[in-house]
Amino acid sequence: MLDWTDRHCRYFLRLISKHAVLYTEMVTTGAILHGNRERFLDFDPSEHPLALQLGGSEPDDLAQCAKLGEVWGYDEINLNVGCPSDRVQSGRFGACLMITPQLVADCIKAMRDSIDIDVTVKHRIGVDERDSYDELCEFIGTVAEAGCSTFIVHARKAWLQGLSPKENREIPPLSYETVHRLKQDHPQLEFIINGGITSLNQAKEQLQQLDGVMIGREAYHNPWILSDADRLIFGDTRFLLDRHQIVDSLIPYVEKELSQGTPINRITRHILGLFQGRPGARKWRRMISEESHKAGTDCQLIIQAAAQVIREPV
Repeated sequence: MLDWTDRHCRYFLRLISKHAVLYTEMVTTGAILHGNRERFLDFDPSEHPLALQLGGSEPDDLAQCAKLGEVWGYDEINLNVGCPSDRVQSGRFGACLMITPQLVADCIKAMRDSIDIDVTVKHRIGVDERDSYDELCEFIGTVAEAGCSTFIVHARKAWLQGLSPKENREIPPLSYETVHRLKQDHPQLEFIINGGITSLNQAKEQLQQLDGVMIGREAYHNPWILSDADRLIFGDTRFLLDRHQIVDSLIPYVEKELSQGTPINRITRHILGLFQGRPGARKWRRMISEESHKAGTDCQLIIQAAAQVIREPV
């Protein structure tokens, strides 16, 4: 979710679900250690529970960044061992690390030794020709011995050569059965499944066999998928809002960010899918897309765009 789940996106999503765990975009250790830390690490307190997702392969660097994440107030540190992009591979992190499970274990141990909050791993079920179940279990076992007890599994293998990141999310076939088998064979560990899940009903089915479900791009493009998560998944009915109320709740945040110099389009780009499927949704998207980049645009754009959408019946 690089360049997608920034702090503005996460604030918006938290208005829709109070309980779903939110993850940052993957942030490299170099960006944190040598760049603008506030840009990558700052978040609004309302975003909790919140995990910082790191990309890197140097144990000492990851330990430093994990410590910064803990000091900043994150609830979890997640190591990305699943991204297959060329840019990530050239930096020697992401999915290519699955080939070196001991290095991943060294990274996990370094982070575990430096912080008290959870350290988790997000990975694929295999890489290139290294996709046997035995090799996957070797990876899981080696990393678990280093102190990781939670594995977020994208239920596809990754091809490091020949497929784009987008193709790697679509062409390798999903194998939910592999993730189910991991849980059966390692019941003491926590397994969270990712990949191809587009509804809460699908999520509930997976939760009958697994410990959690991660929804990525579907939740970004169709954020209202999260609207019933608090009730259906977490059993909480206290915070149910309709989509127009979500817009109303977002306005004070946008006003505050505008007063601090944030361009409005950095926020509005994340909310385009809010009214997906509702009459007037196309007008909402068009107004925001066409107007949000113009100088001087303020919150009235969001209010006027929302007025184009018919309210849902109570």
